[in-house]
Amino acid sequence: MCNLYSVRTSRAALARKFGLSDNRMAAFEPLPAIFPGHLAPIIKQNPDGARELVLLSWGFVLLREGYAPKRVTNTRDDKIRTKFWRESFEARRCLVPATSFCEPDGKTPSQWHWFALNSHEPRLLFAFPGLYRRWQGPIKRGGPNVHIEVFSFVTTLPNRLTRSINPERSPALLLSEPEAQIWLMGTPEQAFGLIKTTDPDRLTIVQSGFDKEDLWSPPETPAG
Repeated sequence: MCNLYSVRTSRAALARKFGLSDNRMAAFEPLPAIFPGHLAPIIKQNPDGARELVLLSWGFVLLREGYAPKRVTNTRDDKIRTKFWRESFEARRCLVPATSFCEPDGKTPSQWHWFALNSHEPRLLFAFPGLYRRWQGPIKRGGPNVHIEVFSFVTTLPNRLTRSINPERSPALLLSEPEAQIWLMGTPEQAFGLIKTTDPDRLTIVQSGFDKEDLWSPPETPAG
């Protein structure tokens, strides 16, 4: 399970990477730590063919009798066609932009290990394959009904690098524009075919320790 990631990038970089027009992008600041329930950018395809970046709340809501509602941040690939996820998978797929993701190692106390794409350029943008939906109901036990849009992203089996920290699951990644387009616009069968374990050589651990945020910052652009 992955419950922490970052988007350490600019609005302009997101626009270039994912083919977004300025008037189709919500405003946001670089996010060094995104936790369940936080607002974060996702990219969806509109009926007019244009992509749009909007801010949604991370985690589908699962009601549980006798317990507080649970935020479900990850969609397991082996559960994606079950009742809870199926409609969103078939009709509401999205891209979840990221620059790194984090897993605790399970020790006491846990250390947190941040993964990013292996490149001479730090913190390259990529996308998780995501799902989204509108939620109408409570998000806290005994709380009022709310109307929010929520998202989740897909996990699959880990590779040898991510398995060294989390032996059970790892986020699926979309690493090219053709993959992103198929995830957004392809058939469910085509989209499902994109969910696979990432080549371990494509990833590297960029930070380890007790910090629950990605401490890297892009260099400032000189004025003038």
